[in-house]
Amino acid sequence: MVTLLDVAKKANVSKMTVSRVINHPEQVTDELRELVEQAMDELDYHPNYVAQALVNKRTNVVKFVTLEDIDTTEPYYMNLLFGIARGLSKKQYAIQLVTDRGQIEDGNFDGYLITGARSSDYAFFDNLKKPFILFGENHHGYDYVDNNNQYGGELATKYALSRLYQNIIFIGIDVREPFEYSRETGYVNTLQKNKKVPQIYRIANHSHAAQEVIKNNFHKFPKDTCFICASDRIATGVVRQLQDEKAKVPADFGVIGYDGVFLDQVSNLKLTTVKQPIFKMGELLANMLLRKIDQKGSPQGEALIKPSLVKRESTR
Repeated sequence: MVTLLDVAKKANVSKMTVSRVINHPEQVTDELRELVEQAMDELDYHPNYVAQALVNKRTNVVKFVTLEDIDTTEPYYMNLLFGIARGLSKKQYAIQLVTDRGQIEDGNFDGYLITGARSSDYAFFDNLKKPFILFGENHHGYDYVDNNNQYGGELATKYALSRLYQNIIFIGIDVREPFEYSRETGYVNTLQKNKKVPQIYRIANHSHAAQEVIKNNFHKFPKDTCFICASDRIATGVVRQLQDEKAKVPADFGVIGYDGVFLDQVSNLKLTTVKQPIFKMGELLANMLLRKIDQKGSPQGEALIKPSLVKRESTR
């Protein structure tokens, strides 16, 4: 059986340093922590995190809190949960799903991962007594993980321009939230740099709402138009209605979605989309919260991961 001493010899550090990396990682440099963790991986050494939890008076339980009415069986949230579970499993943590605000502080646990937060929720966070990380961009100083929404908006718009669409329209989600503003900002900035005039429609995040906006305004949209959509759900509705209008997609009209989880692949035309690294974001959420717990609530800052563009049938 591999021992702490074996790890120390492999990493060329003291036994006490290895113990500190495992039990108090906030007390060592990133370089030293990575050196010891590499030695642990190479020797297949697994600390007894359950015993550590007892010593540190922890439960090894984290609450995953949803503050909006979401279906956690949807592929988007399933991928997020799998990523979180993978990150938590590294230190033998369990995840508890909470959908009722009244149960947020019930029971014994070490911290929160929170999704679905809106601006109206921020005052509530100030009263939480245990460490938490938000999933979703915010501008109120709370620690969070998200994809880089502004970069995603830029990525989609630059691609539409590269495909020589002359009119580029943004169809956003009608919410006053940072993620939506950032996606719009990426779109607007890119168009302005290319001396084109932005045009934005904001609707509910439903395919039927997207169909309605295309149906009611189709006469205004000339050929060579590309629709940059704030979600794949909206993009799916846009494609469906364009086809109902007998428009040629992608020859005359292009459509680009955002998310890249399931809906982009089941649309009648497979969607070109901005793909969020959902699994990776879930794992990063878990890692950031565990570090915050180890550091007794110290601020962690923000983590923005760049999305990627997946090119498919809805653009030429």
